[in-house]
Amino acid sequence: MLIVQKYGGSSLKSANHLKNVARKVQRTVEQGHQVVVVVSAMGDNTDGLLDLAEDLAQTPSARELDQLLSTGETQSSALMAMTLEQAGIPAKSFSGRQAGILTSYDYGKARIEQVDPKELRNALAVGITPVVAGFQGVTRAGDVATLGRGGSDLTAIAIANALGADRCEIYSDVAGVYTADPRIIPSATPLDVLNYDEMLELASQGAQVLQTQAVEFAKGQQVPIYARSTFNDEPGTVIHQGESIEKPAVTAIALNRHIAKIGLLGVPDAPGVAALIFGELAQSGINVELIIQAMSHNQLNDIAFTIEEQDVKRAEPIVEDCLRKLGGSSVAVDTHVAKVSAIGSGMVGRPGVAARVFKALSSGDINIQMIGTSEIKISCIIDRQDAERAMTLIHEEFGLGQSAEMIED
Repeated sequence: MLIVQKYGGSSLKSANHLKNVARKVQRTVEQGHQVVVVVSAMGDNTDGLLDLAEDLAQTPSARELDQLLSTGETQSSALMAMTLEQAGIPAKSFSGRQAGILTSYDYGKARIEQVDPKELRNALAVGITPVVAGFQGVTRAGDVATLGRGGSDLTAIAIANALGADRCEIYSDVAGVYTADPRIIPSATPLDVLNYDEMLELASQGAQVLQTQAVEFAKGQQVPIYARSTFNDEPGTVIHQGESIEKPAVTAIALNRHIAKIGLLGVPDAPGVAALIFGELAQSGINVELIIQAMSHNQLNDIAFTIEEQDVKRAEPIVEDCLRKLGGSSVAVDTHVAKVSAIGSGMVGRPGVAARVFKALSSGDINIQMIGTSEIKISCIIDRQDAERAMTLIHEEFGLGQSAEMIED
């Protein structure tokens, strides 16, 4: 088979970690398979580079920031190639440009527009294992552009699609996708199978297993994903097209602590108000998630919405400007909230799921501030200090954890 294997930063954070990955790749090659390796930056390398840039420049150029941040993956690919060579596996490192990855001009969150895998095919044809720097590509102008947090997942899936690979394996420090974050809920259990839609909701609602854009790409191109652990041989989780078998109402619980709630109070209840607010935010590239508009009172409304916490500083002046234009009363910003989400394709056409989520939160005296739903998701905005307890209560309500006997074993 032709297999693409992607290894995350936690799998590469030291020389011993690199040697461990090399042994996994070596075993796969010795089984007769061709392998393309995609690597992230080592450990917290990207965060360190970002902190350094912010120390030197208050608002660094997006182009220069991408040029800088891409070096973390470039280092990993060269070091991984050296490690494989030392283990007797012919290998060659490739930057995103050398791997033929063409991107849009959206620095920091570029989209992959095209992959020309010619050089990767040439290497494979002569028995060389390519090691590709993830998270990056090149624009038509020749500038480096990065693919956003977790972008190495997207690199791996796009390369697997371009090469027509038999498998795309995503390795991290956890054995696949769990019913909840096992660091928060020790009784959380690994899932054997997920469909693309469930994985998309989990990724977008805060589960840090796969990048959302990567799952969208995999769904669009029908690339099956195998999420596995670098540190054991467990089969992990397979993510592919939906199954026809009946599934439980809720498959997994996701938690996102990195959100904020913004409210515009006392704005006119008139056409065009929401269009102005959310149009201005969209023009600045700020993604809005949940939105609530209160019932009109004296021809005035309150509008509240959630965004990523990292976008608050950019959003505040925009929202204040909208308030002035509209003649509203005030803006309220709350950065002490979290979002807990119950996700599962089994809830389609099954009444009572939302009621059970709300009952679980009520049993813990947890107040719900906002609610958002889709066919396969129920999300609640709550106080951040209640986040882990809320996750545990919903997880228990739907019986997603291991039994006491299994935990003891």
